Amino acid sequence: MKFLNLELAWKYVLGRKRAMTMSLFGIVLGIAFFVITQAQTSGFEAFFIRTILGTNGAIRISDRFQDMHGTVRMSSQDGRTKFLFNSREGARHTEGISNPRLLRSALKQFSEISGISEILEGNAVIAGTSRSQNVEIHGIIPSEHVLVSDIENQIIQGQLKTFELEPMSILLGNRIAQRLMLQTGERVTLKGGTGNIRLRIAGIFETGVSQIDKNRAYIHLSTAKSFLGKRFSGSIFQLSMFDPVKAPEISAQIQETTSHRVVSWQEREQVWLDVFKALRISSAITVSSILLLSGLGIFNVFAIMVIEKTRDIAILRSIGFKPSDVSAVFLWQGGIVLFIGIILGTLVGIFSTYVISSIPLRIRGIFSTDSFVVNWDPSHYLWAVLIAVIFVSIASWIPARRAAKIEPAKIIRETL
Repeated sequence: MKFLNLELAWKYVLGRKRAMTMSLFGIVLGIAFFVITQAQTSGFEAFFIRTILGTNGAIRISDRFQDMHGTVRMSSQDGRTKFLFNSREGARHTEGISNPRLLRSALKQFSEISGISEILEGNAVIAGTSRSQNVEIHGIIPSEHVLVSDIENQIIQGQLKTFELEPMSILLGNRIAQRLMLQTGERVTLKGGTGNIRLRIAGIFETGVSQIDKNRAYIHLSTAKSFLGKRFSGSIFQLSMFDPVKAPEISAQIQETTSHRVVSWQEREQVWLDVFKALRISSAITVSSILLLSGLGIFNVFAIMVIEKTRDIAILRSIGFKPSDVSAVFLWQGGIVLFIGIILGTLVGIFSTYVISSIPLRIRGIFSTDSFVVNWDPSHYLWAVLIAVIFVSIASWIPARRAAKIEPAKIIRETL
């Protein structure tokens, strides 16, 4: 009987080719557009996250504080302790890390941390041959900083190895170099701090974050300490993690353990993460309306078919078809259209996503890219299929339920 139900459903589908094709077309477009929009929005978000992790790390440790009011703890149902830290208005803060060596030893106890880089930040004026500009100085140890950033791949001119071997050298953001018309190998004067120093440009980097590329310059940590007059304090730590998603939890634990201000990348970039989240949800809702319209189209087709096929349904019932069999015929029709729509929609989504990823698109702002960035995530396809299944199932079930309630005796009497 099941095979007969499927055969009847297939004949009914072929009997209304135009209407079924339009419904099928809507399902294909809905699934494909859902995949495309989610691949783009989540792709740009993932690329943004990679950019900020490769530039500012997963965790930042700065000022030491003396908490005058204690800490607040919360225990979850599974027994694990989580720490909640609100603003400490009564806490006493000391600028920078007072004892980097001791703090580094404590951080090595956290197995989730993959790299630690000590950084000394300060401001200076960099003078080229014809003009000067204010810059943010970051004193780093190159061999450490490559573990917590993507600086090695961000250099577009020169080499990191040259910078590493020459203490009196500097790495400049590409916007700074463009404004001052500087090239690698040239010498610049760094003014401020305890005096002036002459440095050779070992490389020019581009992170893609315009605020960084037009303001930041890297020099050796030892040079920065001498230049800024902070030989024993004032540094911060930038950390990388094996799993950056766990940064908020680890940050809270480090803050509780070390009594230093600790900020995760999620907290630092909360505004942009909320923007990307809103875009994903908005695009998903908008594109889902296409699948909803397709479901309404299938509902209209099946509702009309139930009216037109009333005599056929009565005959089927009179020769032994159960109400569930009649209902199954219409559900199978929806299933056939849905199945074909899922296959074609998925293929169109894959092909379209690939084509879009090849479109040139130069972006320089919160990140840097020269083409559309897409994220090949299977969950996008699963969500698209799930939404299509829900809408089409509802659209098929209501007419199928109505068809199952038709009484054959009443229909036959009315047609005599």
